Amino acid sequence: MWWFQQGLSVLPVALVVWSAASFAFSYITAIVLHHVDPLVPYISDTGTIPPERCLFGIMLNISAFLGMATMYVRYKQVYALNPDKFRIVKLNKIGLTLGLMSCFGLCIIANFQKSILYYIHVVGACLTFGVGAVYMLVQTVLSYLMQPEVHSKDIFWIRLTVLLWCCSSIVSMFVSSVVLYSGLYGTNLVQKLHWDPQEKGYTAHIISTVSEWSLAFSFLSFFLTYIRDFQKISLRAVASVHGQTLYNTPQSFATDEQTLLVAGSI
Repeated sequence: MWWFQQGLSVLPVALVVWSAASFAFSYITAIVLHHVDPLVPYISDTGTIPPERCLFGIMLNISAFLGMATMYVRYKQVYALNPDKFRIVKLNKIGLTLGLMSCFGLCIIANFQKSILYYIHVVGACLTFGVGAVYMLVQTVLSYLMQPEVHSKDIFWIRLTVLLWCCSSIVSMFVSSVVLYSGLYGTNLVQKLHWDPQEKGYTAHIISTVSEWSLAFSFLSFFLTYIRDFQKISLRAVASVHGQTLYNTPQSFATDEQTLLVAGSI
């Protein structure tokens, strides 16, 4: 059995691979069609003009679904390992809520393009990256609280390192974006897809775009840390059928049909 076939480890693997592919395919398409500059454009700029916009949207929507599934399985795993620890259970619920909000933000990014509905797109980015960073913080704290009984110290330090990478990318992107869009380098820069290295503001633009790509891959790297944990968990659905038909039956037969339970595993 291959490592990605063990347990549910395929779930975070699929999330990371699919999300990275959505960035890569949109970028390649936009570059081939000369819609953006080859040197580190904004991720959102690679999903602004058709046909890459269509590809970008549908692939990120699937990424959001995979993200929700991964976060829910993680929530169930942490709860199963710590059912009697109130602080961990509470933090775990908070983490799931934050994670679902982050995935919803990803759907907003996918369906509301930067050049068309900029402020809604920014709200989606804040939910995805801002709330997502808090989700990473909660999961890192949970990893700390569960060591050494459940988690090793190594996985805590790895997640803490990725979290610091994420936070530094957010700070770098925020500062450079504020400088870039402050009005010192012109107006309508949101719509600008092509930059000349000789233009004013080009340095701030490059720092901002590099920070955005760094931020995106810090998120993906965090989910890679789930692979080993998910190898130790499996998901099973049990179907119980009351009766031999799906028709409504008289109340008098209800008691008799209770004995006709058919259970199966999927």
